[in-house]
Amino acid sequence: MNFLAHAYLSFHHPDILVGNMISDFVKGKKKFDYCGPIQKGIQLHRSIDEFTDTHATTKKAMSVFHSAYRLYSAAFVDVTFDHFLANDETIFNEQSLNEFSWFVYKTLNNYASSLPENFLVMLPYMETNNWLFNYRLHYGMERSYGGIVRRAAYLTESDTAYKIFNAHYNFLRECYEDFFPQLLQYAKNEFDKLLHTV
Repeated sequence: MNFLAHAYLSFHHPDILVGNMISDFVKGKKKFDYCGPIQKGIQLHRSIDEFTDTHATTKKAMSVFHSAYRLYSAAFVDVTFDHFLANDETIFNEQSLNEFSWFVYKTLNNYASSLPENFLVMLPYMETNNWLFNYRLHYGMERSYGGIVRRAAYLTESDTAYKIFNAHYNFLRECYEDFFPQLLQYAKNEFDKLLHTV
């Protein structure tokens, strides 16, 4: 779950941020239970995921995880790209990433009454362990890969993913550097369209 990318690609809009962050916890037509602006955030998240999952560079990055993790390789790439976003000096430095992380947690807590129950249960762990900032660190990545395995029905270990991450670090960084500017432009266009639809 690439929470950092979805938070960043909400462009500091609180309602969009909430929808973008909770989308994986809101299945199908359940999105209509939310107010219009949060629905737009959910839609933005789904558009971002579709763009990401079908992009040639994402598929190239997935190839290094595929033999070990098959269908779950996309999830490992998502989290890996959050690591490179957290370390992208054109976007964040250590201080601004930390400040952005706490802005996200504060915003989510302000909307606590609107959050799905399973997201609300997870939020204190996200905040206490500062997940968004810790994507920056190798230690944080090791834990994030473990989180994918805990949520997955058919995975039993994440050590292999962490070894792949380290062994192919430069290749994966190059994939991020090719992909993310395209995603950023796409997400900004989708964000602008959503804001101007009723």
